[in-house]
Amino acid sequence: MTNKQAYKTTFIAQAPAKNKTKLKIEMTPETKCSFCPGAICCNYFTEQVDTPRSKQDFDHLLWQLAHKNTQLYKDDEGWFLLVNNKCTHLHDDGRCGIYETRPQVCRDYSNDYCELDQRAEEGFDLFFEDYNALLKYCRKRYKKWDQRYK
Repeated sequence: MTNKQAYKTTFIAQAPAKNKTKLKIEMTPETKCSFCPGAICCNYFTEQVDTPRSKQDFDHLLWQLAHKNTQLYKDDEGWFLLVNNKCTHLHDDGRCGIYETRPQVCRDYSNDYCELDQRAEEGFDLFFEDYNALLKYCRKRYKKWDQRYK
């Protein structure tokens, strides 16, 4: 299904119980975010990191993954830290509390193809859920990993 086909999708929303009418709402770029359960894109952020090439690089990434709610992945665009923390301005209903004055990065974000279309994890070449997952990878990649500081 192409992105344009996805926007042609029509959803049926149930009206309040006293009114048994069903509403058809077409998903468009303007209405798409209202279909997203829990504002997925506002519950984490990613930062691209330099491609790790040495034991020291991986050791630094281990330090970063030692922090709560931090993960690491590699996809076709490079290596990224994934920090799972909800935006402090996200309301319980999924709306932005500072929409009119939101940062530029939020304004530049496009929902043309987002996690409502496909989970990001499906595009990961490598994914490290936590410190231990990356440590296992480092030990496999570098046979003498545990001797790096001796």
